[in-house]
Parts: sequence; C-alpha cells; structure tokens
Amino acid sequence: MITSTGNGKIKDLVRLKKSAKERAKNGVFLVEGPKMFREIPRGLCLEVYGSETFFLTQEGAAARKKADADGIGVQTVSDAVFRYLSDTQSPQGILAVVKQLRYGQRDLTGGAIPLIVALENLQDPGNLGTILRTAEAAGATGILLSQGCADIYNPKVIRSTMGSIFRVPFVYTEDLEDAIAGLKEQGVRVLAAHLEGSVGLYEESFTAPTALLIGNESRGLTDETAALADQAVRIPMSGRVESLNAAVATAVCLFEAKRQRDLPAQE
Repeated sequence: MITSTGNGKIKDLVRLKKSAKERAKNGVFLVEGPKMFREIPRGLCLEVYGSETFFLTQEGAAARKKADADGIGVQTVSDAVFRYLSDTQSPQGILAVVKQLRYGQRDLTGGAIPLIVALENLQDPGNLGTILRTAEAAGATGILLSQGCADIYNPKVIRSTMGSIFRVPFVYTEDLEDAIAGLKEQGVRVLAAHLEGSVGLYEESFTAPTALLIGNESRGLTDETAALADQAVRIPMSGRVESLNAAVATAVCLFEAKRQRDLPAQE
C-alpha cells in the first residue's frame, strides 16, 4: 500500500491531474469515481488506484474484481494519499489511468443524419463536459473543437460528462474554418447560434445533416467564424436577459433538433 505523497507514482498522477501537456505527452487521462470507472470501455483502462477504505466496501471489492479480470494493475493507497490525489472535495475512493481516445473528422458525421456541435474557444471545463453529456442525450453525432477550447481531458470536464466522454466522438482542429469547409463539402448545413440571428430557432429546420456553431462564453462567435454559417439563428428569450450560458444555449438548440428529428417516428 502506498502511504506517502512523495511516492513516484503519486507524483506522476498529480502531474497528470494538473497538466494538459503531461496528459497529452503520455496519451492518458484520469477518471475518478466508481460510476465513471464502470463506464470505461474494455481495453482503455491501464491502471487503477483505490483508497484503503474503498477497497473494504462491496463496491470496492467489485471494482477490484473487474480490474483483475481485465488484467489491470491495481494499487491500494492510504485514505490520506487518496484525498491528496483526488480532484474533488468528497473523494469517491477510486481513480483510473485511461488511454486517450482517437477520432478523425469523418467520425463526427456518423449516423443516418449527422448532427455536429462545433465549438469555438469554449473555455469553461464544466460547460464543455455538460455539452458532451447533452450532445449524447440529444443524439448528436460528434463534437468539433477549435484549439482555443478547454482541454477535454481536464478532470472537471471528465466528471461533467458522466461517461459521455466514452461515447461521443470529438476532434480538435487547428483550422476551424477549414474543418467547417470540409463539413460543407460532405453536405452538412452549418447553423450559428447567434444573438443577432435573422431566423428564430424554432423557424429553422434541423432535419438535414447539420453542424451547430457555438462560441466563447463571454464573446460568442468571432465575426469570421459566424460568417461561415449558412444561417444564423437566435433563441427567443423573454425579459431583460441578453444571452444564455453556452451549455444551456447548446442544449436548447440540440433538443429542438431532436424534437424535429423524432417527429416522423410519432406520426
């Protein structure tokens, strides 16, 4: 059992927790908590660390059995060391080192009718994780991210996805304009969620292959990116509210797309 925060393995884990560069260099990320551990697809988990107390529970025993069956190395750490490792105020007792996922832009257009969320410079990890979770719930086929977006492997993003990180394809692009042009060449219509959109959200059709552009939390889409859209749409709002949180705006748009796409099945 590891009982010191000075242990080399523990130092490596802390670096992975804190540094996107370390995660990228090693091609791994951290997953914390029993639910998220159960969500990890077979073949992606590399190492498991659990607190002494956690492994004494029924849930902990089941996690250890699963890891052993999959041939994954399991290490027990003291409760104090696990609190040091944890990225939450209430540690859940288990942490896994997982291989990073690899996708190409073609993976985003999977499914009968592609529905892609394209994010420009989205900075908040909680927003990013929530958007991934919402995207899965609304039937989106993938997420396209500009290089200015938050690191999708940030522990806060991973927690916010509630497992959707393993099921929704995502791709970072160095050239968002070029990536959007590529989507258009594949027959994907590009819509921009914009405060000055000339068409209301509920007047627009999402039944064809669609990419939805969402901008930065405080600045929205840049003029250059907004100009790439085939149509700018606005979300109707009451009161004196000027804008919605980026994750909320994405959810409103995606579930309108889902509503429209589900209609034929209801007829």
